[in-house]
Amino acid sequence: MNKELELPSSAAEFKKGWRKWIPVVILSLALMIIVLDTTVLNVSLKTITQDLGTDLKGIQWVITAYALTLASLTITGGRMGDLFGRKRMFMVGAVIFAIGSYITSISHSVGIMVIGESIIEGIGAAMMMPATASLLVANYRGRDRAIAFGIWGGIAAAAAGLGPILGGWLTTNYSWRWAFRINIFVAAVLLLGSLLIDESEDEEEKHQLDVLGVVLSATGLLSLVFGVIQSAQFGWWMANESFSVFGHAINIFGLSVTPLAIALGIVLLVTFGWSQLRREKLGLTPLVSMRLFQNSQFTAGATVTMILSLGQVGLIFAIPVFLQSVRNLDALHTGLALLPMSASLLIAAPFSAIISKKFLPKRIVQVGLAINALAALVIWQSISVTATPATLAPGLILFGAGMGLVMAQVSNLTLSAVSVDEAGEASGVNNTMRQIGSSFGSAIIGAVLFMTLATGLSNGVNKSTVIPEQLKPKLSQALSSRASSVEFGGVSKAEGKDAPKLSETVQNELTAIAHQASADGSKKAIILTGMFALLAFIAAAKLPNSITIERNESLASRH
Repeated sequence: MNKELELPSSAAEFKKGWRKWIPVVILSLALMIIVLDTTVLNVSLKTITQDLGTDLKGIQWVITAYALTLASLTITGGRMGDLFGRKRMFMVGAVIFAIGSYITSISHSVGIMVIGESIIEGIGAAMMMPATASLLVANYRGRDRAIAFGIWGGIAAAAAGLGPILGGWLTTNYSWRWAFRINIFVAAVLLLGSLLIDESEDEEEKHQLDVLGVVLSATGLLSLVFGVIQSAQFGWWMANESFSVFGHAINIFGLSVTPLAIALGIVLLVTFGWSQLRREKLGLTPLVSMRLFQNSQFTAGATVTMILSLGQVGLIFAIPVFLQSVRNLDALHTGLALLPMSASLLIAAPFSAIISKKFLPKRIVQVGLAINALAALVIWQSISVTATPATLAPGLILFGAGMGLVMAQVSNLTLSAVSVDEAGEASGVNNTMRQIGSSFGSAIIGAVLFMTLATGLSNGVNKSTVIPEQLKPKLSQALSSRASSVEFGGVSKAEGKDAPKLSETVQNELTAIAHQASADGSKKAIILTGMFALLAFIAAAKLPNSITIERNESLASRH
């Protein structure tokens, strides 16, 4: 009697040695350049603001709009991978990402930088990002998948860790533009390397793309984030100043644009959810299957990812701002100051994969989140106008260790909850949740930073015993209204051209006030980081209490 031939459970099992693992390296390299771009911007804030003649708020928009583009279009990228081939979308995304990187590298204004970095690169990243994770799910099973996600998370961690140093070195010794030019060469490597990756697509899906769903989700998210970012300028409830569209002031009962934009965003996203349910009832292909969220393991993992991203982005934004505005570090030394976090992250990420054989993935994630919360407390206590990189190092080491433990584990937990057929869609939704967290984290913590800075500047001027009384009203108004300019440009930028000449003693006093206000803003940002880590810890309670986390059946078969 002939023994039945057993087929391998994944395409990668046909391959041995380096050919088996080369797809992981290529897919992780794509994730690496996506992560690198944000870290480069963070350590080069001062140089870029001076080079482009903008302020911190302008660069905050570049960072936030990049995350927002990813949040808006990653689901679409994941669905397109399901429909037209994940490897194909990965390759197209790499080309678009390279084009955006080139445009960013030659930009001479914030507007061009937004087009290149935030929009075109964001579109390319939205096509590549879900493909990287879903191709891993499709190509590996069991222990191989855990190892693959460990490598994937480790390389992503390396990018987050080494990005500040590489970006700082390029910015200080050459130009911040080279950090984007190298993406062109990396994209070429990705295209060549993708030839060694097996295609994966859902052949039973109808080739339909929900265009209305794309528009509703994208505009809804944009409206929400716009409202949060503009809160510092226009106020949270009643308008501090009028909001104009094409020269026409909008005034609705004296309300700020913030609650109006947030309300519009909520309405659009609720309409999006309703439209997805309706499409499914009509037998049409939705952009996001609402049944995906009935999978408790997937929903819990994606929620943890989103909440954690809120705090991570905030810390990586706030600390470089503090180091460059208060301690006057250049891009390279800012990157070196973040090295303790990078090093511990690089160690903890692969370590989490090793200990996953003995400890529940859920417990590893919870320990990592608890360490993140503790790290935020340590960093909060360390920040002062006299703080040095050495002062911040213990907290940064703890934060990097927590991030490393969480990153690979939570991705594996989330995406192993679905079958290969849903891999692209699930990966798109998971990455969208991450980018929603990133965009809101940048918006919320940026808004808190600017409001604290504006309040601190105004209060500092009014309480000063050095500044003459007759100058206080004008200086207080000028400094608080242009807080984001003060951050990197010094107090002279916010005095205004008609302001009287100030004595050296008064200028020194204003600088000291600005430094104290910046330190206070950074401390508030770190408090929020710790709070988000605690919220993620609570959400992680819904993760499965099992070492076996893979689900091979499709969602459709369970309903």
